[in-house]
Amino acid sequence: MSDYAQRVLDGLKARNAHEPEFIQAATEILTTLKPVIDKHPEYEKAGLLERYVEPERIIMFRVPWIDDNGQVQVNRGYRVQFNSAIGPYKGGLRLHPSVNLSIIKFLGLEQILKNSLTGLPIGGGKGGSDFDPKGKSDNEVQRFCQSFMTELYRHIGKDIDVPAGDIGVGAREIGFLYGQYKRITGSYEGVLTGKGLTWGGSLTRKEATGFGLCYLTQAMLQANGKDVAGKTVVISGSGNVAIYAAQKITEMGGKVVAMSDSNGYIHDPDGVKLDVIKQLKEVERKRIREYVKAVPTASYTEGCSGIWTIPCQIALPCATQNEINEESAKALIAGGVEAVGEGANMPSTLEATAAFQKAGVLFAPAKAANAGGVAVSALEMSQNSMRLSWNFEEVDAKLKDIMIGIFHKVDEAAKEYATPGDYVAGANIAGFLKVADAMMAQGAV
Repeated sequence: MSDYAQRVLDGLKARNAHEPEFIQAATEILTTLKPVIDKHPEYEKAGLLERYVEPERIIMFRVPWIDDNGQVQVNRGYRVQFNSAIGPYKGGLRLHPSVNLSIIKFLGLEQILKNSLTGLPIGGGKGGSDFDPKGKSDNEVQRFCQSFMTELYRHIGKDIDVPAGDIGVGAREIGFLYGQYKRITGSYEGVLTGKGLTWGGSLTRKEATGFGLCYLTQAMLQANGKDVAGKTVVISGSGNVAIYAAQKITEMGGKVVAMSDSNGYIHDPDGVKLDVIKQLKEVERKRIREYVKAVPTASYTEGCSGIWTIPCQIALPCATQNEINEESAKALIAGGVEAVGEGANMPSTLEATAAFQKAGVLFAPAKAANAGGVAVSALEMSQNSMRLSWNFEEVDAKLKDIMIGIFHKVDEAAKEYATPGDYVAGANIAGFLKVADAMMAQGAV
């Protein structure tokens, strides 16, 4: 690491010692930027890294709402508007009990680079709340979303900040949030993405992150003389990202043998039956353990980490941050894994990533591999601005081009600045350079 980057990281750790996820993300980024910093001494003079790792704005607020028993509940809401050098802030809203400022800041920092890599004019931001929509009635979720937007609306806009969905925020929540924004402002504009198809949404948005993950993973494999076809695949999670990654990877000729949720995982050596998963998760909203009732030849195991002990050639972690630690990485390596594509945000710890790279496993980091969702969100913004709606094939083709383009940017940056095949460094450097150039051009802002 360059002396400049080390000083910035040390200062960041001192000021944010209570924010481990944010420090983890900042460490991974700053440790890979030495060749860029060495080539551009003007960055230090301009204090660029200090500005880069500090959010432009942090908004925290209370979210009071009334449950079905008439009791007032209070949650905490967040919106971190991290960097607007290349466009309006863009990033999802996460509703989950684990949400805190550290997690939102880590997600926002990653989002800057992810959005930059898409090549689209969008800056980085993230938000959410420690509210848990699981087990809540539709009316409770609606009341929470309306209260959340009653504060958030004053901080967002189609040319300011355009939130989207994330964990816990799907079509239902986006609808409630958008309805409240429109009710308060009287404005019908593309201020949220992930909207319904009848009111400004984009086809392919639900599939985008999972499909995009597979497009980039295939590009990475093919650049190294390999292919998805014929490979055994393990996917963690069973939300949108995991489900549509499973669909696309199967279409490409891979065989998915395991999926999970927050309680445990299923193993189906004959290949996971995606129609059963979709029925359970998208229609009935049940736990994945119910899969074995429909497919008795499969097995279910409580707990999540064991999924990485199942032998596979491709692993696609699509659940949550830090789900693969060093022990799990070594289990995957022992099981013959050839490629890892991160569908979730930062699902591998720093130690796990190092283990994969040391073993020669092809590794596509989240900021590149799961950029498909925000890419199609930006395409939704374009359609809203033009008052147009593209068909599924048009959006999917644009998504595929963007994801393949991201891989080539990452690959070229790794070859020019780091080590060929080091896609972590390549993603960080390629994304950072575009943002850094914009920040320098706009002055010390």
